[in-house]
Amino acid sequence: MDLLVDLFGYLSVLLRGFVLTAQSLTVGGVAFVILLLQPLANDLGGFAVLVVERSRRLLAWSALALAVFETLTLAVQATVLVGTLDITVVEALSTSFAAAAATVSVSALTIAVAVTRARESLRPYVLVPVALLILGAQVAASHAAARLDARPALEAAGFIHMGAAGVWIGGLPYLLLALAGTGQPLARSLIGRRYSLMSMLAVALLIFAGVAMAIDYLGSLEALYGTAYGVMVVTKALLLAGLLFLGSMNYRLVRKLAGDSGAAVLTLRRFVEAELGIGVTVLFAAGSLTSQPPGADLTTDRATWTEIVQQLTPGRPRLTSPDFDLLAISRLDERIANAQARQEPAPLAFVPGEGLPPPRNAMDIAWSEFNHHWAGLLLLAMALLALLERIPHFEWARHWPMGLVVLAAAIVWRADPEVWPTGRLGLLDSLRDPEVAQHRLFECLAASIGIIEWRARMGFTSGRRLVLLFPLLCAIGGTLLMSHSHVLANVKDQLLIEITHLPLALAAVTAGWSRWIQLRLEGTASRIAGWIWPAALIVVALSLLFYREPWTAQDTA
Repeated sequence: MDLLVDLFGYLSVLLRGFVLTAQSLTVGGVAFVILLLQPLANDLGGFAVLVVERSRRLLAWSALALAVFETLTLAVQATVLVGTLDITVVEALSTSFAAAAATVSVSALTIAVAVTRARESLRPYVLVPVALLILGAQVAASHAAARLDARPALEAAGFIHMGAAGVWIGGLPYLLLALAGTGQPLARSLIGRRYSLMSMLAVALLIFAGVAMAIDYLGSLEALYGTAYGVMVVTKALLLAGLLFLGSMNYRLVRKLAGDSGAAVLTLRRFVEAELGIGVTVLFAAGSLTSQPPGADLTTDRATWTEIVQQLTPGRPRLTSPDFDLLAISRLDERIANAQARQEPAPLAFVPGEGLPPPRNAMDIAWSEFNHHWAGLLLLAMALLALLERIPHFEWARHWPMGLVVLAAAIVWRADPEVWPTGRLGLLDSLRDPEVAQHRLFECLAASIGIIEWRARMGFTSGRRLVLLFPLLCAIGGTLLMSHSHVLANVKDQLLIEITHLPLALAAVTAGWSRWIQLRLEGTASRIAGWIWPAALIVVALSLLFYREPWTAQDTA
């Protein structure tokens, strides 16, 4: 139970991201089938049966995934409530959020069963009301339901916002299936144009509803940059801008589909893949957003504009590390051991599960900055080598991915000094701490990315699909970084660190999907993408190289 409570915050964000993704695929699938496939069934001819069958299968799996993730979310929340509030399971399952989760799960299962057992066409009078019920149940458990002022308007805006995201982002994989399953240029053109109209209307509604909610939930311009909720809103807006750019490129390609241009079809499919990937990142960012209190409700501990500018102002990189013995936890462990010399073993200075962050002093700040700055130098060298590799006679630079393995090893050794192998806290016990657990996850991702990409560049990879793991894991790492949490006692410190990490996440997502396009396409688009992703890696490197750790009076001297 203690372990679950410790990890609850991070688990809730991840599960919320999975729920929103599965929900969007479910709603998007219903909209795609009802608004696009069925009206165009006669025009698609013999391809209609294949496309509908593939869409039906994806819709069934999406709805089943939604039911599973929503049930898992309910189970985790109920378990934490029972363990922390000393209430019964029945009482925990009698709450409003439990009723909403149960409604979503049952509705999703209804769609899965209806789609699976349908022999001919999918009946709109079955799917549409159930999909709307899912959206309504989600709104009932959102921030809008807890507002005292303008609650009906906010609930309507939330309903429209989630529905529009489902039609647009959730419809993208169905568009890919339809394009892949249709061989006639005219049929592909009809599908592309119809989906373009659907997505443009959805985007307009999504932006309108999103702005309306942001105005109420933020309350002021200061909350936009001074609270974690506001910073995540800005992050979503930046990701949305990237999606709109890809969407505009896809719209131009759709107009070329009727001309039987195989190149246009292939380019469109690859751009849609990248658009879908970034869309999933937006949904996980939304999941992180729902875990934050609205900025209008956080009237204290806000970061000022001056503090943010100071935090982001580049400083001289710290290239020398303080001694481990000078760190706060090391000194505290030493005092505990001296005071209780007769007690074996001496109690730990930091124990996960107590709800308190590890102690920090000035040397801990220097230790963290040293780690970030050297990581930045290493990534900068890798990015420059990746660019150099593109120049003739510099093939030796292709070994740059092994730097990620070195980086992963450095994170293992230095990221958490209170943990094995440097500290007294064992590896398994340390995983109770969400920050340490996330560091271990990023270590595995970095090492995996490096080894896979190095093998691909050395020609050791037999299958082309394995090469795609590098950009995919890079994008996943950026997505997870958006939900990366730090166990700090000061809310403002958490925000200032988050502000420095979000550019890293955005650059990682950009690097991942631009590399994906480079690998999946040829010609001009591939060449341009081949320059974009190393540039994004340089942004990550510079952000780490000039990283500054926040320091407050709550940190021990």
